[in-house]
Amino acid sequence: MIKVQSEKFDVGHELAALKSTRTDIGAFALFVGSVRDAESLTLEHYPGMTEAALVDIAEEAKARWPLQDVLIVHRFGKMLAGEDIVLVITASAHRKAAFEACEFLMDWLKTKAPFWKLEEVAGASHWVDAKASDDAAAARWNK
Repeated sequence: MIKVQSEKFDVGHELAALKSTRTDIGAFALFVGSVRDAESLTLEHYPGMTEAALVDIAEEAKARWPLQDVLIVHRFGKMLAGEDIVLVITASAHRKAAFEACEFLMDWLKTKAPFWKLEEVAGASHWVDAKASDDAAAARWNK
């Protein structure tokens, strides 16, 4: 499931909802990314295009690992320091697939998801550039 929203999310609620109807899952791995080292972070995106890209990324993970489910919740708009930006939960029969797929999803979200980040630090705003370290992390998953 893919959710792109401006509203805050509750990690416990999202995990409980995913687990509530499933007894075939033995492992859940999750990642939560939060705003750090900034007064605020504003994420912009193109509705429709963003959701389609996230679906493609999730489908790629499902093709590579035996996953029963994937949840990606990604916020947009202005977020303050400490607020959560992204939640990724992978569900599988076994932990190895869940861990690897969760890491893959975050690496690809950082490099392939169409979000633009405006960071405010000490009262000054600047657009966040792509990082070579993120590209290198994502490159290891190339087939």
